[in-house]
Amino acid sequence: MAIHLRQICLVGADLARIRADLEIVFDTPVCHVDPAVGKFGLENILLAFGTQFLEVVSPVREGTAAGRYLERRGGDGGYMVITQVRDRAEQDAVRANAAANGVRVAHDSDRGHWHIMQLHPGDMRAAFFEVEWDDVGDVTGHWNPVGGTGWQDMRKSELAHGILAAELQSDDPAGLAAHWSAVSGLPVEDREGVPHIALANAELRFVPATDGRGPGLGALDIRASDPDRIIAAAQARGLPVAERQVTVCGTRFNLIA
Repeated sequence: MAIHLRQICLVGADLARIRADLEIVFDTPVCHVDPAVGKFGLENILLAFGTQFLEVVSPVREGTAAGRYLERRGGDGGYMVITQVRDRAEQDAVRANAAANGVRVAHDSDRGHWHIMQLHPGDMRAAFFEVEWDDVGDVTGHWNPVGGTGWQDMRKSELAHGILAAELQSDDPAGLAAHWSAVSGLPVEDREGVPHIALANAELRFVPATDGRGPGLGALDIRASDPDRIIAAAQARGLPVAERQVTVCGTRFNLIA
């Protein structure tokens, strides 16, 4: 089975500030805003990092799942790992794995040409795991969450060129990795004591939760052509920085040249 990482979703309280931070730090415009998320009490933005996407959602009313997630994690941070598979058979294989491992389907949507399955973040023990497929089947171009292919006409970032890895943290990284392996159907690889799951175009990495925020999606590895420029822009915005790392929307972005 080939599972492609197409999108990472973060959740934040102040979308206007986060939008400015992301557009300035990574020198890339928002490529899509989806009004359909309003039915969930949310607003959102999406930015293209190569042929993958970074989404931020923000609650606009009380009582949303995203709002409760913000409260549980103590502020802005990672929310969803969103992937694309080839067809219904591959999605159904993950669905069966989820059921066998006590993971609930939090949201299921069959839109004719577009088929979405979101697995519950509590049951996945760190973040939503979304697996979707569509009738186009293009893992580097057409993508329904950004409206199809219009994003390709937008100005591209000269700094951020792809999402290489998503880092999931836990008090039991090995146990979390085994759980995501059982659900995804992909094997765990031990790399110098750090569990990894290789997706078709990226990796999931499992690490101890050392930031005091508990289990969750804590960091992303970004293919960056000019890390120093990104760090300088983040410093000018007053954002936390470290060596080859900036923090935006409560998420650590590791800059891989």
